[in-house]
Amino acid sequence: MKVTLLGATGTVGRATLSALRLGGHEVRTPGRADYADLGPAMTGMEAVISCIASRSGVPRDAWAVDHGLNAAALRAAQAAGVTRFVMLSAICVQKPRLAFQYAKLAFEAELAGSGLTYSIVRPTAYFKSLSGQVERVRAGKPFLTFGNGTLTACKPISDADLARYLVECLSVPGRENAVLPIGGPGPALTPLDQARLMGDALGVEVRTRSVTPRLLSGIAAALELPRKLPGVWAPKLMEKAALARIGHYYATESMLVWNGTAYDADATPEYGTDTLADHYRALAAREVVDDRGAHAVF
Repeated sequence: MKVTLLGATGTVGRATLSALRLGGHEVRTPGRADYADLGPAMTGMEAVISCIASRSGVPRDAWAVDHGLNAAALRAAQAAGVTRFVMLSAICVQKPRLAFQYAKLAFEAELAGSGLTYSIVRPTAYFKSLSGQVERVRAGKPFLTFGNGTLTACKPISDADLARYLVECLSVPGRENAVLPIGGPGPALTPLDQARLMGDALGVEVRTRSVTPRLLSGIAAALELPRKLPGVWAPKLMEKAALARIGHYYATESMLVWNGTAYDADATPEYGTDTLADHYRALAAREVVDDRGAHAVF
């Protein structure tokens, strides 16, 4: 197919570009300078895959990118006669409390009502988001867990496996006009499981140290105090508070399918062959480097 790929410079975007080319698709990758007018990027194309996401997740960026830029892409696709649209969303929008989650949900609703054939893909945790403590553990420091290390769980998926899944949404029956939660090969892993896998990869015995999630919520509350003062507006502090709220969310909520009352590992679909243990071994051997960006907690 003729496919416009948005967000081709991100980690998932780069993997998706490779998967599209391996699949024989003709790919157009507009750069950031082209986002002001996406019409030319859509002309003559059959499908769009959007891997764009705000870098920080703070409200201003979230509504400008997760919603606004995706909405502009949708309008341009409709005007150009594009018939398919694949959106990379996130599984955490199931229980929204954060600006970027509401922004993604707002665009999901617009896409579902657009008349285009759509696929909304909601992946679980990425490998890179679970790799921030490798160097810490390599240096002999304890692996930090929130609470007792079993508060949350996930089925992490690699960039390459997720990219293949996204590309398959263009042709695999059953993925059209659907919201698609997806994880990597199981089982679900808690932070304690991640610590064990990290230790195995590095060949060290891992010590753990508990951190209360209330630390992050307390930081957020303290940063938000100036907003309550008359005539005071501190946007930089508000952005830092938003990042602390994001950290608290990920420290206390699992990245699994939410069944209405609990997170359900069995109901979380699995895809691919890459495992977190494989990724940790590659990091231990310094064969890969993770770019965690603004969402890094550790």
